[in-house]
Amino acid sequence: MDYDAHLIIAASERDANLYYATKFSAPDPFIFLQVRGQKLIVVSDLEIERAKAQARVDIILSLSAYEKQLEQEQGERPSLLQVLDAVLQEQHIQKILVPADFRIEAADFLRERGYHVDWKQDPFYEERLRKSAEEVAQIAEVQRAAEAAMQEAETLLRTAEIHEGTLYLHGEPLTAEMVKKQIHITLLEHDCTARHTIVAGGDDACFPHNEGSGPLPADAPVVIDIFPQSNVTGYYADITRTFVRGTPSPRVERMYEAVLAAQTLALERIKEGINGRDIHQAVSDLFVQYGFQSGNIEGTQQGFIHGTGHGVGLEIHEPPRISRTDHLLQAGEVVTVEPGLYYLGAGGVRIEDLVVVTRDGCQNLTRYPKHLVLA
Repeated sequence: MDYDAHLIIAASERDANLYYATKFSAPDPFIFLQVRGQKLIVVSDLEIERAKAQARVDIILSLSAYEKQLEQEQGERPSLLQVLDAVLQEQHIQKILVPADFRIEAADFLRERGYHVDWKQDPFYEERLRKSAEEVAQIAEVQRAAEAAMQEAETLLRTAEIHEGTLYLHGEPLTAEMVKKQIHITLLEHDCTARHTIVAGGDDACFPHNEGSGPLPADAPVVIDIFPQSNVTGYYADITRTFVRGTPSPRVERMYEAVLAAQTLALERIKEGINGRDIHQAVSDLFVQYGFQSGNIEGTQQGFIHGTGHGVGLEIHEPPRISRTDHLLQAGEVVTVEPGLYYLGAGGVRIEDLVVVTRDGCQNLTRYPKHLVLA
């Protein structure tokens, strides 16, 4: 079906599709329409001057002007949806396409007034998958910040002393919270912020999204996963490294060897036209060859229990996926490559790089070295 307009109503500060369409970050919801090749927004007087300076759109309309006009006609202050109705009538719009997370209340309002409303699953903008050279450069800049933060975290672990199986720094236990604080300070110095940063040691690291807490163990793997967002461009980056301060067990050494081999295999296979599902299956098969089984082990999901990678851009997890799901990789997609193994009693091991898919392979945006033992 041909649609008269694409419509989004959201706060672009939190909605990646709207920010992508306008490159204008606002904390409160506003109306966006893409009509006959032109981009139109309706914003409050609070934001209109900033929108004129920053928004990459063709038409900027004043919300208050519509509110005053409708209030005179109706005798009461109109809602944002009533303003939308007035704009749609002016633009002669009847058939509308909205994102999958469009509010039901708004869709019902429009349908009650005779508009045809369809929704589209993400990616709402297909072009978001294939990053431009400018976007790749912005993501790479954030990755440099993440690597600077990783270096600070590694330095803390490396300089820590070992006492009775626990890491100590300046006479007190080195905790996950202390390491995360230093990571976040470093990211702020690079004009980036991060939430849910992972510094997980021992069995904490057996659950991939466990952020970690408390004193960090010696002689056991510590998984550090940093995924900051630029405060300037809005783009994310992502990196994971696994370190052992002390002496790793032979099992952990073997796990690290297998994970590094799996990541190398995946990096070698990534290129345009390859099905991400096939890469994920090859990684899974390699772990079996190394003797590492995955699935329900003694009542807990252990082994290789997540996808091989995911897209990164204006969201930290966005399409595509390198997993059990079919997806033919396209040049310009930015994806993580992050195989991992997780076993209670041994800990977790994950190594993650960030790459751009190319016609003949991939460009690795990650420069940080890979090593397990911190002497």
